[in-house]
Amino acid sequence: MILMKKLALIKFLSAATIVCAADVPITQDELVRRTQELYDAVVPGNQAPWKKYFAADCIFADEKGRIFDKPKLIADITPLPAGYSGTIKVENAQSRIIGNTAVLSYDADETETIFGQNLKARYHVTDTWLQRNGDWQIIASQAHRYYEDPAIGKADPKKFADFIGTYELAPGQTRSVTGEGDKLFVERKGKKEQLLPETSELFFRKGVEGRILFRYAANGKVDALIDRRNNEDVIWRKMEKEEGGRKN
Repeated sequence: MILMKKLALIKFLSAATIVCAADVPITQDELVRRTQELYDAVVPGNQAPWKKYFAADCIFADEKGRIFDKPKLIADITPLPAGYSGTIKVENAQSRIIGNTAVLSYDADETETIFGQNLKARYHVTDTWLQRNGDWQIIASQAHRYYEDPAIGKADPKKFADFIGTYELAPGQTRSVTGEGDKLFVERKGKKEQLLPETSELFFRKGVEGRILFRYAANGKVDALIDRRNNEDVIWRKMEKEEGGRKN
């Protein structure tokens, strides 16, 4: 009788242990703490947290569109070169925690110093954590970089006369370029935007990814506006001026 009671107690305790191991809750604060631990390990190239918190079958997609499995991800964690330093801070975290799955979505604010010169970048990252066998690990992670306008350079208003005119994409599809003092504008269908200079011949629109540049023909005159998007060009051909009902 006593032996049977001991066996029953052992079975009960074993079952309780299995249940506890299978159901370990986690909080947003703990997810953020672990995530910050991962980023703090980047500069020294400390692979230990990355081995600990990423599942063996994880999928990691970085801001460049590269896809890593765990071995490739761990191999990518190496110390920064001499003269390089920086930090990555987790900001604006939000989470959804349901059962054995947790999603953490946050901004990663990066400051990098390269031989005394400071660079900044902002990313948005979404990590999916999965609890298995009592351990919470990242099963999938995806990042993208926030678009930021380039630094504004100096325009050369003397060149504006070359750029000003009407450009045609297709019949009935036109946009015009005008100048006002030391500012250049592009307008299409009533929407007017300033062309901010990156260089004297390379422009961008505030908050719009891509560049606007002007192509010179062999005769030294501008013959096209190029709308460059993600390294691909949409070409708008410059229309000839009309005088007295005739084209030049």
